Amino acid sequence: MPDDVRKAAARDNARWCAAMCASHGLTGRIDADAWSVPRRSPQWYPDAVTLRPDVDPAALLARIDAGAGASVKDSFADLDLTPYGFRVLFDAQWIHRPPADPPPGPPLTRVTTAYELAAWASAHGGGSLFRPALLTDPRVAVLARHDPEGTVVGGAVLSGDDPCGVSNVFAHTADLDEIWRAVVATRPGVPLVGYESAPDLPPPLRAGFVPAGPLRVWLRRS
Repeated sequence: MPDDVRKAAARDNARWCAAMCASHGLTGRIDADAWSVPRRSPQWYPDAVTLRPDVDPAALLARIDAGAGASVKDSFADLDLTPYGFRVLFDAQWIHRPPADPPPGPPLTRVTTAYELAAWASAHGGGSLFRPALLTDPRVAVLARHDPEGTVVGGAVLSGDDPCGVSNVFAHTADLDEIWRAVVATRPGVPLVGYESAPDLPPPLRAGFVPAGPLRVWLRRS
C-alpha cells in the first residue's frame, strides 16, 4: 500500500483526535512530525499521533504529559517506547477504501441535537465522552442507525473530506456488516480511511476496505 495512503489516514485520525480533544476544551498542536496535546487526552484517545515514520521518541514525548496513563498512536509501528516506560497496548491495521460504488443499502442518519447525541453515546458505550460541541464541528458527522421504534441500534463517526475518516463504528443490536455497508453508502464515491485491530477487521474488509499498513498504540505503565 503506498505510504501516502498511510500518511493520509494518520493525518485524518489526528484531526479527529484533535476534534475530540477540542470538545473537551483541550488544544493541541500539529506539525510535520505529529499531532499532540500537552494535557491528558480524553479516555481512549491518544496524547500524540505520529504523522511520518522515524519520529524522534524523546522529542515526541517531550510534547505530552508522559506520566502514567499517557498513550501514543505510533502510526507506522516503528517506534520503540519501551525504554521510556511504555508498553504496547494493541496493534492494528490502517484500512482504506478507494472511491467506488457503495454496496446496496440505506445510509446512516446524521445526529444533530444534544438529545440525539446522548442516545447515540449510550448505545455506543462512550457516555459523556461525546459532547455536544462535536455537533458544531463542520468536519465531523456523528451517524446513527435506528430501528422502527427510533432506538439507536448502531452508528459511526465520519471526519474530514478527502479522504474521509471512519471511526467509532459500532452495532448495538444491529448487524455490524450492515453498519459498515451503511458507512460506505453515506459517503459514496469518497475515499475512506480508518483502522481496526485484527478481531474487528472482517466486517470492513467485506465492505470493500483493504489493509493499508500497521499501527501500534503505546501506553505508559504506572
